[in-house]
Parts: sequence; structure tokens; C-alpha cells
Amino acid sequence: MVILGRLKDGCTLSFFKGALLKDPKHLLEKPGPNTQAARVMRFTDVSKIKKLTPTLKALIREAAALEKSGAKVETGNAPKLDTPDELQSRFDEDPAFHEAFEALTPGRQRAYLMHFAAAKQSATRASRIDKCTARILDGKGLNDCTCGLSKRMPACDGSHKYA
Repeated sequence: MVILGRLKDGCTLSFFKGALLKDPKHLLEKPGPNTQAARVMRFTDVSKIKKLTPTLKALIREAAALEKSGAKVETGNAPKLDTPDELQSRFDEDPAFHEAFEALTPGRQRAYLMHFAAAKQSATRASRIDKCTARILDGKGLNDCTCGLSKRMPACDGSHKYA
């Protein structure tokens, strides 16, 4: 329902279903441009927390009520990401690779598209695609564990480093 985060210069209060919360004072913000459901409040001093205590309590109560009600955030509103030209070329060359990519969950596809498109140079995008090809063919997401040792499946927690 909520996460408290401690940072070097402050703290955060994050709501998993923050998009559903009533926020007339516009205190909640998206943690990143691609976030759909979560909302966060950032604090750098205790006085702001004390000042907002009644509002914070109300938001937490509302979040608890939403959780009990089973309310869900509609996540299909994310903007469609463009397929980089280098990835489209790979799809055209290798239909099995394209089929494997399409078999991934929408979230995994989105993570790969964001990762590939973040590179500024075409050569870097092509290199990233090459490095991820085996993972995609294995049906793994960008952040999924491939070593099989993670205690936090499907994500990788770095357990392989200590094996």
C-alpha cells in the first residue's frame, strides 16, 4: 500500500495506487515519466511532515480503503513506444526473434523498448539488441534472473555473485 524511503537528504512516502487517491492539494507526484500507478511525496525536512500530518494520515487511510476495496489502477493508458529502426531490422531478419519478443509480457517488451531507445547512437542501440537477444529468445525480461540463484524471482538480486 505504501513505502517509506530513507534518502541521504530526506525521505519519501510512496503509494502503490497513488493515481487513485484524491489529491486536491497536488502533493503527490509521479516518480518517473513512465510511471502509471504509483505516486510519491518527497520530504527534506521534518517541519513539512509535521505541517502535513493530517493530510498524510488521510491519504494513508484512503490508500488502505482502496486496498480493501480491491480497486485497480488502469494501466493500459501508457503511450505506445516506437520500435527503434535497429530492432525492426532485426525482426525483419529473424522472424523467430520477433516471435519471441511478441511472446514477452507487455511490461517486459516495454522495458526492452525503453532500454534500446535510450541509446543515442544507432551502433549502441544495435549493440544493446545483440546483448539482449539470448534473454529475449529465452523469454526473459531485461531485469529477470538468468542465473537461477535469485531469492527474489523473477528479478535478479545478485545472488550469482556469491555462488
